[in-house]
Amino acid sequence: MRSSRAAALALVGALALSACTVGTQNVDTTSAEGEVRGTITFQTWSLRAAYRGYFEKLIDKFEKKYPGTHVKWVDQPAEGYADKISADAAGGTLPDVVNVSPDLAAPLAKAHLALDLDSAAPQYRDEYLPAAWKSTKIPGMKGTYAFPWYLNTGPLFYNKRLFDKAGLDPDDPPRTYDELFDAALTMAERSGGKIATLANVPTIEDFGRYGVRVMNSSGTAFTFDEPKGVELLKRYRKLYRAGALDSQAFTSTPEQAGRKFMQQSVAMNPGSALDLDKFKKDAPSLYEHIGITDAPNNTGHPNMYVQGLMVNAAGDNKATSVAFAHFVTNAENQMAFAHETTVFPSTKGALDGDFFTEQDGTDKTRVRVASAKSLEKAVNYTPVLLSDDMKTVLQNAVTRALRGDESPEKALRRAAEECNRLLQLG
Repeated sequence: MRSSRAAALALVGALALSACTVGTQNVDTTSAEGEVRGTITFQTWSLRAAYRGYFEKLIDKFEKKYPGTHVKWVDQPAEGYADKISADAAGGTLPDVVNVSPDLAAPLAKAHLALDLDSAAPQYRDEYLPAAWKSTKIPGMKGTYAFPWYLNTGPLFYNKRLFDKAGLDPDDPPRTYDELFDAALTMAERSGGKIATLANVPTIEDFGRYGVRVMNSSGTAFTFDEPKGVELLKRYRKLYRAGALDSQAFTSTPEQAGRKFMQQSVAMNPGSALDLDKFKKDAPSLYEHIGITDAPNNTGHPNMYVQGLMVNAAGDNKATSVAFAHFVTNAENQMAFAHETTVFPSTKGALDGDFFTEQDGTDKTRVRVASAKSLEKAVNYTPVLLSDDMKTVLQNAVTRALRGDESPEKALRRAAEECNRLLQLG
């Protein structure tokens, strides 16, 4: 399942054009009155192959509950998903109910193509976790633009043997960034620089978890270059120079970082229940020493990844679309989907049930319980207005600063200026 997928910047421009070409400026984005009947189209994001049976049964159940309705289900591949939405929006062929992440919902909302649920369906708001409902609020706009669907958060694995060998408490992993940096420097020093604690450079989520204000409240400017953001990079640069951050972290893929963790040359790495199965089979000496914790944060709030269902405000059958989007994301159906997958429901109270709190001795449950606990206080740190191009700009700045090619102050200032330039283009 996906944790996060960013939209291409081209989507913003295309949707701005679509607002003119298909006349969406005059679309009513605040109401969805009418009878629940007729045909709608429902689009998911790379889910058919693994969950076809689940969705076919779900649609059949909806059509029986609302006689006279028909749901056409289409599933798009992960590759080019943002481009597909862009083309449909520009051509006036956007499906009635669309699976979106918050960053995909933002340009659709700005183009008057996303229904404002705070106005059109406020009666459902209290069914969902507040942080999940707020995930598609767009800075500078009033409203919420997608039903929260499934959530995820990445557990952080750590090697207890390596912690113990370095004189660190294997049962008390770092929970704040101060603790993380102290532990990482200790690990590097006591291993003679042979063991790095981290294999990944900081991303926008790290800035958020560190306590950096990444964007102003009005959504008009990125602010990750403020002193606290500079401080984060200075501390990561210290890790890199000490060997506490893997020397190949700038170019390493998640798969490569995972291999280093399995080889036990890196002490901590994010993952999932699927990784535990892999450790058990391919790296048994690591598996017996695996610890599970949350990614460190200074805010008291782990990171939350959100997928949602947006209703096309320009669709011909908004009443049925709202009814279906709510049906898919109600407590009963979200729980059923959670049993099929490794994701978590966004409805209130769902994470308190035995399925997410009781251990049964299996690896899958071990990770599920740990992740569900962290979601209780999780928030989405990635601004909905941060495009894929902007993420690349920030990544390049981080690399320059950590390598010493540029000071952290200059690198972040230039990155913020470029991201703000791109923001204005949208």
